[in-house]
Amino acid sequence: MLMRNEAEHTARMAKKKVVQDKIVAAKTIEKGLLMVHTGPGKGKTTAALGMAVRMMGHGRKVGIVQFVKGAMTTGEKVIFDAFPDLVEFKPMGEGFTWDTQDRARDIAVAREGWDEVRRMILDPSYAMVIADEINIVLRYDYLPLDEVLAGFAARPAMTHVVATGRNAPEALIAAADLVTEMGQVKHPFRGGVKAQAGVEF
Repeated sequence: MLMRNEAEHTARMAKKKVVQDKIVAAKTIEKGLLMVHTGPGKGKTTAALGMAVRMMGHGRKVGIVQFVKGAMTTGEKVIFDAFPDLVEFKPMGEGFTWDTQDRARDIAVAREGWDEVRRMILDPSYAMVIADEINIVLRYDYLPLDEVLAGFAARPAMTHVVATGRNAPEALIAAADLVTEMGQVKHPFRGGVKAQAGVEF
């Protein structure tokens, strides 16, 4: 009985492989992607930084600009700073708007961060540019959405761009090649557990 099941499984997987191989062979386009990580769940930045590590593993350079974040030292900054030839990691935020309570300053800081993102996007030495939490900046109208969309669209043909943060604008979602929405099922913060090193930062 087990042998028959194994034989049936092998035959089924062989048929599946033929179909999958045809699907993969039909995908011939290679291009720089605009990717968006959004949604209320945890993991948007984590996923983007995982992609950065993957790109670095291929020996390709990554630029990371963090909007909003930057007021605290994070574990990822320590690691990325150890690889200056492969990644430029720039936490340029000063905290959430409810912490700063200074809209004019928030707008100025967002502009500085966006200038860095644009510089990286236009520099062909960067294979990937991550604009972390830019969706929050756009939600609060710290930067004009049209300008950001135009900046992303102006990327070189093979440059990948990742935009993270909750509440991604519909126009950004429409322009993106890949959109992932992180859903929240359960989070320890709601149960009184504070943000912890190595998990949240």
